[in-house]
Amino acid sequence: MITRLTPQDASFYRLESTSNPIHIGSLAILAGDSGAETGPVLDYATLLDLVEARLPLVPRYRRKVREIPLSLGRPVWVEDSRFDITYHVRRSALPAPGSDAQLHELISRLASRQLDQSRPLWEMYLIEGLAGGRCALFTKSHSALVDGETALEIGHVILDTGPAPRVLADDAWHPQHEPSDTDLLLGALGHLAAQPSEAVEVLRGVGANVFGVVGATEKAVESMAKAVRSATGGTPSSPLNAPTCKHRRFDVAVTELEDYRKIHKEHGCTINDVILAVLTGALRNWLLSRGKALTEPSVLRAVVPMSVYAEGAEDQLRAPSTVSSFLVDLPVGEPNPVMRLSHIAHACDADGKSRRGVRARTLVHMAGFAPASLHAMSVRAASTFAENTFNLVITNAPGPQTPMYIGGARMLEMYPVSPLLRNQASSIGITSYDGRVFYGLNADRDAMADIGVLAASVPESMEEMLGACL
Repeated sequence: MITRLTPQDASFYRLESTSNPIHIGSLAILAGDSGAETGPVLDYATLLDLVEARLPLVPRYRRKVREIPLSLGRPVWVEDSRFDITYHVRRSALPAPGSDAQLHELISRLASRQLDQSRPLWEMYLIEGLAGGRCALFTKSHSALVDGETALEIGHVILDTGPAPRVLADDAWHPQHEPSDTDLLLGALGHLAAQPSEAVEVLRGVGANVFGVVGATEKAVESMAKAVRSATGGTPSSPLNAPTCKHRRFDVAVTELEDYRKIHKEHGCTINDVILAVLTGALRNWLLSRGKALTEPSVLRAVVPMSVYAEGAEDQLRAPSTVSSFLVDLPVGEPNPVMRLSHIAHACDADGKSRRGVRARTLVHMAGFAPASLHAMSVRAASTFAENTFNLVITNAPGPQTPMYIGGARMLEMYPVSPLLRNQASSIGITSYDGRVFYGLNADRDAMADIGVLAASVPESMEEMLGACL
């Protein structure tokens, strides 16, 4: 089966570089002690069987990208006739007992590497040797691969709601014969003949920029970006904006979901507002640790792709109906946590009225949904903003609030690993799961050597917020 990449998929695919790999990462920590509560320890053979059995649910994970000869049109998805699951599902190990710091360093290195564009654009690593008998599962999928609706992230399909993996019908998949360059060229010419407007675009050599706009929306979004710059006086100066190198750093923070619920109920704001306020406090502390002079009007401007929930959704902790995106100023200069929360709640309420949304109908009906697809959609929404209109991207996606299992092993923690956009020194992904809120902080290795300071500031900011708000 041959399908053409959408304009946005093609932009993500073509504009990736060695210093800006555009893949969505997800890190899961799995229990190591076998028992009724935790399930068996996940081993490589079990993982291989599980992934192979679930691939029919994500057929694009068996397809690779082929360019059209002479660049006559967007690339296409074709089935990989030499698909080898052992190439994609890999095994790694830390010197036992591996520490969390060693795990994060390994994730930094894995997240830095581009995916092999001659094969389906994903990799999965079973990482053994963690202290306590635990293991980790790190998955990275190219942003062109996952759109959250027609193509989900593989984490959606390998998770189960209980220790016993659900059984699917046997897969009778056999790879189709790959088309030749001549086949692709003839197909592209036929497509262009049927789409004269696209033919004109191809002949003019018009390309799309993944960090500004895609396709027909380019002029509208650029006009909006100019209006933002005019109204706000440009992007606030920040060490978060810097050219990126080839290497990354990764760190994490963990907080209790109940703390956010308490503040949300006490102040009548959303849980998303509280999360942003906590993160704003952490960013403030990090900037102060760098000797940055902050005054009360000081802000950081963030692209905040947020999940929009159906009417009556309890605490905004179930699958959303839409993923939307807007710009919000984080008041890092405000020393009072309550005032920071008030400013953010007001800004999100006002700016949210002009959100640009991406439908998530598929996710609404997923039992025990995994948030990686939501983070992929969030990065897509964020990429529609011109790069010089914001300081950082914050993606926030809810996860299931009951224990989930992979190959029978209980998942203890889950962290997003969002990509860095151009000239973005850090990207922050946030996920709630099973009563806790997990922060994954991906950063440029040179520009953000002190990412650990920011990670440590998150729980400190939460404590400050609790003390001031309750």
